[in-house]
Amino acid sequence: MARIVFFGLGNMGRPMALNLQNAGHQLLGHDIVPSMRDAFVAAGGRLGDDEASSLADADFVFSMLPAGPHVRKLYEEMIIPHVSKNATLVDCSTIDVETSRLVAGLAADAGIVMMDAPVSGGTVGAEAGTLTFMVGGDDGGFAKAKPLLDIMGKNIIHAGGHGNGQAAKICNNMMLGIQMISVCEAFNLAESLGLDAQKLYDISSTASGQCWSLTTYCPTPGPVPTSPANRGYQPGFTAAMMRKDLGLAEQAATSSQVATPLGNQAAALYQMFCSAGGQDVDFSGMIRFLKSGQAAGDKQ
Repeated sequence: MARIVFFGLGNMGRPMALNLQNAGHQLLGHDIVPSMRDAFVAAGGRLGDDEASSLADADFVFSMLPAGPHVRKLYEEMIIPHVSKNATLVDCSTIDVETSRLVAGLAADAGIVMMDAPVSGGTVGAEAGTLTFMVGGDDGGFAKAKPLLDIMGKNIIHAGGHGNGQAAKICNNMMLGIQMISVCEAFNLAESLGLDAQKLYDISSTASGQCWSLTTYCPTPGPVPTSPANRGYQPGFTAAMMRKDLGLAEQAATSSQVATPLGNQAAALYQMFCSAGGQDVDFSGMIRFLKSGQAAGDKQ
């Protein structure tokens, strides 16, 4: 069994780490937030005593952190200087492509294999072990990491070289953010025209309007019982996280000189939603924001 160190025990990282531990691997968790450490221990996880000693014996190091600066600081100041040269590093955070490639270069300069492996599937997928991993890095690193990724995910896709996992993630989430807005607008329009939401779902889910935002994550209560719309828009994926990912797509588009007008507009709408108090609401709560200008859960 592998010796694994996992940095970042939040809503995504915690269940991912626990799935690895429950598969029989020796895992030590680390997080700078006391409440995250406490929740990990309460769920049966084991914490490392200190980062440097944990890293010295690690076969694999995983990380799930909020943003690029956190990833760079952790790898540059802690992981790369202290980890075994034989370890494989896997960053599952969603960050900008530039930082991802920079950190992978720092690892390569130290003779250490590193992969970027952002995920899709939200907290439900993290808990169920059904995430999609979009992996960037060389073939050898992918082969080493895949057996562990298979424990945490259902679809493990090698996207190409370093940073390509991040590229795939931000492109995917730009599509998702745009599509969710379109579905929200359509259901609001249907309601105003007297068309029942279930009828629209029954038609569009088998017609040309079909997409994941409709069939799996329908933003109006009723048609998809497991969607956040049926639990008061409690998040599987918050509006703030969607705004972050759309911002990464904007940044990449600007640096690549690629026109993404719908992506830019989606980013602006999610910023408005967050500014209205929806940052911790599921991103599908956009439907109520478009209808009333208020964050989901507020009184109409």
